[in-house]
Amino acid sequence: MNALKHLFRNNRSWAERREEKEPGYFRRLARIQRPDYLWIGCSDSRVPANEIVGLDPGELFVHRNVANVVVHTDLNCLSVIEFAVRQLKVRHIIVCGHYGCGGVQAAMESRSHGVIDNWLRHVKDVYSDNARELDRLRNKRERSNRLCRLNVRAQMINVCATSTVQDAWKRGQKLSVHGWIYDIHDGLLDDLCRPIESKLQIDRIFRRR
Repeated sequence: MNALKHLFRNNRSWAERREEKEPGYFRRLARIQRPDYLWIGCSDSRVPANEIVGLDPGELFVHRNVANVVVHTDLNCLSVIEFAVRQLKVRHIIVCGHYGCGGVQAAMESRSHGVIDNWLRHVKDVYSDNARELDRLRNKRERSNRLCRLNVRAQMINVCATSTVQDAWKRGQKLSVHGWIYDIHDGLLDDLCRPIESKLQIDRIFRRR
């Protein structure tokens, strides 16, 4: 633990500055969380969700994994979505990828990377579905950037196909699913497409009655 003392010092300094700026801040924050947003992003340490959108603790509910993947068998991610939608009543789900994603780049390769290869199969599926377009891009960076965007779009659809989201729409709950991309080279976000706000915006095969 001695090797990490500086992190505890940093924490204490941060808490003191926060309380000095807003007396009673932590007491109020401890009462309840009422975020309007669920962020599903990559685990990459260069993409700190709260910071890049300028939100404080308590304003953004966050789930992160390698390559911001949403899988119908991932109970961790599905539980986060369920809690965010049913309990917290978030109004927006943001799937955010980023350029230079190591997971996406690894998914483009044929060599083994260990156990993570099983997880990255989901990104490889996105590549396979769009192989004709991607294979035309000879520049590796361009191909990687394009796959990052296509992956975000695919994961948006996966979010919308969950029973939690479709049940929310059926109840008449206001809920929008967004697809964003973050550029680690300049710190800016880009909105990739218009939000999905109804099951009518996704393929019929994914719609539940």
